[in-house]
Amino acid sequence: MAKKVVATLKTGKGKEYSKVITAVKSPKTGAYTFKEIIVHNDHVKDAISEAKA
Repeated sequence: MAKKVVATLKTGKGKEYSKVITAVKSPKTGAYTFKEIIVHNDHVKDAISEAKA
């Protein structure tokens, strides 16, 4: 599925978006899970800071 998303993002207006992947630690088990979101290039830093909070 990731290949399809990346291929779509390389054409047309898709160049204005980035895929942000963040690791989130579960407080219950201590295991890490990964959260993937697609955001506009102008909002990448905001998305990363939200994930850390």
